[in-house]
Amino acid sequence: MADDLPAMADGLSALSRFFIDDGTLGATLLRVAQLACQVSPADMAGITMLVDGKPATGVFTDPEAPEIDVAQYDTSHGPCLDAFRDQRVYRIDSVADDGRWPEFARMAAAHGISATLSLPLSARGESLGALNLYSRAAVFDQFVTEQAEVFARQAAIVLSNAQVYWDARQLGENMRQAMQSRSAIDQAIGILMADGGRSPDEAFQLLVRASQRENRKLRDIAAEIVQRVSRRRGLGG
Repeated sequence: MADDLPAMADGLSALSRFFIDDGTLGATLLRVAQLACQVSPADMAGITMLVDGKPATGVFTDPEAPEIDVAQYDTSHGPCLDAFRDQRVYRIDSVADDGRWPEFARMAAAHGISATLSLPLSARGESLGALNLYSRAAVFDQFVTEQAEVFARQAAIVLSNAQVYWDARQLGENMRQAMQSRSAIDQAIGILMADGGRSPDEAFQLLVRASQRENRKLRDIAAEIVQRVSRRRGLGG
């Protein structure tokens, strides 16, 4: 057990040094799963989370993990789902003897898994998912479970921060695109007003009708008009 302490300390240290903007949100999730295998006797790990509104194994260290999990997603019954929903730790010491989730246990055994540990991931009162550990030989005893809980709590903070970071980054990108679109539309309206003596509303309605007729976004129509005039002026200059 003492040998597990340095590994856990290293894992927690790695989490604390994790720079969220070094990669995508998916890369952050995968790194957490990989570290979980390093600090525990797990042979593979996966993270249950909502994907397109439905529970799924969003990331995994081994392609067998989602194959095992599909049994519980099909039946809505399994330790990973329950850890996510109940925010509790669920441990299976022997899939051959545990009768709580028979479909999941059979699938795990078919993939050579003998023991599993599912830990909730929550931060700031929000349920983020569940960290699922799978072992082919070792048992997740009480000491390992307690250490894994410490890791999961720290990992949840990292994941929560990552979500906040990427949500803010996406919002910033959306706002930037919206500002660019508005600028192009305003420029196109100005061009149409100058070319045909139209009012701002008449010029805008002309853009709308072109968008509907060509089944294209308004901003794309506007950008094309601006680019066309810019090229013409460039040639004329």
